[in-house]
Amino acid sequence: MSIAKHIPNAITCCNLLCGCVSILFISANRPTVAAAMIFIAAFFDFLDGFAARQLNAKSPIGAELDSLSDVVSFGVAPSFVVAWFLNKMTVKWYVAGINILPMTAFFLAVFAAVRLAKFNIDTRQKNSFIGLPVPAAGMFIASLPFMVFSIARDSMLFRFVMNPYFFLAIIVILSWLMVSKIPFFSFKIKNLKFKDNVLRYFIVIFAVVSIVILKWVALPFIFLFYILLSVICHTGE
Repeated sequence: MSIAKHIPNAITCCNLLCGCVSILFISANRPTVAAAMIFIAAFFDFLDGFAARQLNAKSPIGAELDSLSDVVSFGVAPSFVVAWFLNKMTVKWYVAGINILPMTAFFLAVFAAVRLAKFNIDTRQKNSFIGLPVPAAGMFIASLPFMVFSIARDSMLFRFVMNPYFFLAIIVILSWLMVSKIPFFSFKIKNLKFKDNVLRYFIVIFAVVSIVILKWVALPFIFLFYILLSVICHTGE
């Protein structure tokens, strides 16, 4: 096998490395840097698939490595981000003297693993997804630190977000969406024709306009818009 055939797997390993580094930064109380590493992992996650298609280097080990990397970067690392926020809350759930509230965050990692395991054995998910893609769930969570630290602490939005029940709702909803049978459209683009990519262009336009107007605050709403658009359109393209 030529060296070129190993390039996609090397890129996938960069995804995994970013996920591990994200956990390191959240452990050091650097949530925005940890979130940034998740977004960088997402870039590598997109790039490895693109490289595999361009180099015709798809392989069974590449698919498994990709899923293992995604569990860490978009399941475990985001769980640590949510756990960091829950640990900062004044509300505590003590069991045997231990605050178990932050532990609930790791249901995200569990359901992400289940979602990816289902994906690996489901031959229907070639051009679209059944259930919320794990990277989308991970990036939605990664967008929250950027939003939280860019809004005023006395604002209604800050009080709404910095509430343990907000994060518990996110855990439940994202976990359910990942293993649901709701179709979600993919961002794999076969061509640039508008009629073949209406939803994708719609998301891009919404993202650009939102970022221009709301800046960092726009990030979670972009991913929320993607989720709602998929649910409303119920597309299986």
